[in-house]
Amino acid sequence: MAEAVDLAKLHATGPVNEALERCASYGRFADGDLASILAHQQTATVIPLPTRADEERSLQRSTRSWEGFGR
Repeated sequence: MAEAVDLAKLHATGPVNEALERCASYGRFADGDLASILAHQQTATVIPLPTRADEERSLQRSTRSWEGFGR
């Protein structure tokens, strides 16, 4: 947390909070991970993780036709 406070003094708190969220979601808490993720966020385009489609919006009918497959 001391690293986060120091980085928040250099950068705005918003980007540091986003980097902390990514650290938590990926389980990366080693030395330098927060600074590395923060630097990556500032220089690269961050692609959001894909979301799963709703069952109502899915194009798949069902898996019933595969029921006896492999028997």
